[in-house]
Amino acid sequence: MPQDFFHTPLTFLPSVGPRRAKVLAEELDLYTYLDLLHYFPTKYVDRSRVYTIRELRGEMPYVQLQGYIRDFKEVGEGRKKRLVGYFSDGTGTIELVWFRSLSAIRHLYAEGHMYIIFGKPVYFNGAYSITHPEIDDESKAEQVSGGLMPVYPLTEKLRRAGIASRQMRQLLYILKEACLPHIKETLPEEVIQRARLMSYAEAIDQIHFPESKEGLEAARRRLKFDELFFIQLRLLSMKRERKTLVPGLPFPRVGEGVKGLYASLPFDLTGAQKRVIREIQSDLVGGKQMNRLIQGDVGSGKTLVALFSMLLALDNGYQACMMAPTEILARQHYASLREYLEPLGIEVGLLIGSTKKRERRVLLEGLATGSLRLIVGTHALLEPVVQFHHLGLAVIDEQHRFGVVQRSGLWQKGESYHPHILIMSATPIPRTLAMTLYGDLDISVIDELPPGRKPIETYHQSESHMYEVYQFLRAQIAEGRQAYVVFPMIEESEEASMRALEEGVRRYTEHFPELKIVHVHGKMKPEEKDEAMRSFSSGEAQLLLATTVIEVGVNVPNASVMVIEGANRFGLSQLHQLRGRVGRGASQSYCILVTGNELGEEAKRRIAIMVETNDGFEIAEEDMRLRGFGEIDGTRQSGQQLSLRIANPALDGAMVQYTRELAESILTEDPELSLPKNSLLRHRLQEIYYERPNWSQIS
Repeated sequence: MPQDFFHTPLTFLPSVGPRRAKVLAEELDLYTYLDLLHYFPTKYVDRSRVYTIRELRGEMPYVQLQGYIRDFKEVGEGRKKRLVGYFSDGTGTIELVWFRSLSAIRHLYAEGHMYIIFGKPVYFNGAYSITHPEIDDESKAEQVSGGLMPVYPLTEKLRRAGIASRQMRQLLYILKEACLPHIKETLPEEVIQRARLMSYAEAIDQIHFPESKEGLEAARRRLKFDELFFIQLRLLSMKRERKTLVPGLPFPRVGEGVKGLYASLPFDLTGAQKRVIREIQSDLVGGKQMNRLIQGDVGSGKTLVALFSMLLALDNGYQACMMAPTEILARQHYASLREYLEPLGIEVGLLIGSTKKRERRVLLEGLATGSLRLIVGTHALLEPVVQFHHLGLAVIDEQHRFGVVQRSGLWQKGESYHPHILIMSATPIPRTLAMTLYGDLDISVIDELPPGRKPIETYHQSESHMYEVYQFLRAQIAEGRQAYVVFPMIEESEEASMRALEEGVRRYTEHFPELKIVHVHGKMKPEEKDEAMRSFSSGEAQLLLATTVIEVGVNVPNASVMVIEGANRFGLSQLHQLRGRVGRGASQSYCILVTGNELGEEAKRRIAIMVETNDGFEIAEEDMRLRGFGEIDGTRQSGQQLSLRIANPALDGAMVQYTRELAESILTEDPELSLPKNSLLRHRLQEIYYERPNWSQIS
């Protein structure tokens, strides 16, 4: 780790100390001066104006008032006790309310003294109040008023440790003043001129304490550029390094396994499946370690492509494994692989948390001796007791559910050579995000559905019209079809989720007394869940009611209706995943999104998109626009994550493209960044990603 000024631990920043440093690390992942310097405000409040109390109207954003506290009064008893200060400016009175540190507040502020207060006014019972306002002495007017004031995202734990908005601004001000003399430019002059960027030091100054809206915009542009450019430089360097330095097991032979599967299929592969198999095969014959992501919409046939790849490993004398994020999905893959491989006489194992001891012993022995060549499992495959004789290919399903560190466990299962890695994702990733998230992977897209699949028809219905939904379900079931009904997981409370499901079971049983109805939820014992799923899969039960445990891995071709209750509580990608559970047979399938009558603008937009399109990539693009995105890397350690603090690939697509092309042209000319003109870039990469474990090589 470079021992320079920017990697000074935050403990040493005045006003922080060990206790606050610990909370900043736990809550915000901030450890060093550099981390905090890059903790950017999420919004800015214009404090150039002082309002009068008479001017307050309805729900207003943050306002600044100038006046005096007339008197204090303690209201309520016990835990509900609060302190109220009556603040006046000559045009009216507003209540200032505190729920904590009541006696300290009372001693801190004097009645009759002039103050500037700042906070969000709330109108209730005919009066305005501001809870826990910021208060400054009138003599500090020039310091606190005027211009754009940064607002940083904070947590309750930080506030309890004495780091509220004002303290965060003060910390950033102290830090910025200490850092400015040490801040060096991070980009060569040529790049700055070419992209017409503000200097790095000025951008850091302006992002935290902007002098104007124009200055703020220029700072945001510069810092977004830095984030995206260095991520591209990092990912492309890793990809180049892997392709040139990491050896891979060669699979030159197409043998009985691949040929036998192809001959036994009762249908032809789609053009997209054939193309992706060719891409994988060209990786596997080349002697370089493969790291490929297969993207494909629900039902596009990713599992079959993965099976061809695994058989290629078997044909060349190696073992293969497939890892899934849940037991349900692992069982689903196991059942479907067995069906494909039975005619070929190839055995498949299943290793999950609930595998019995005796079975587990037989499986582990088979893997260690090499007599068992193919296994499906959950993260149980990562346990140290699981030893392969010669693992050649690891397939990982539902990429976004595994952290990079976990996946590295599979990579370590190889001996002198690391196994090839194939990742399957049923969540379509927009192009700009794929470039940012998976820039070090090769990406294949299966953009074609098998022939005969009819697009799912999607409708929106309000809760007040459930009678029509019941009628529609009854008509479909009368034709011999089955249906899912999904209830949302209510994040605030697991009990509320269970109550919603139980109430649903009661309601549907009442409306459909003649049907067999089963239900599943996350708290059920595996055997109960399996029995409910078996009953539905076999056609014995006509309705399956569930929380989102069926989001992945249920395949019942006869199920033609998906009813999603409380659809406004789901994200777009989740709705799309759930909808993909139907439409797997030849008959027309339907998805009904049920919501309350009152919907916010964003929920309306989500529902409208679902009704308009079945295109997973279009939906993912819109989902990212609405929700942003999460962490980029599965590891979260100080100075070591490819995190985006200010750029958003959904909104900054053109900049993602530009920075990628720029990084590519620089690395084509100077792969090691050893030329003098690129020394700044090399130094900056080391500074951002010091001592970073190279997780990229396993995906």
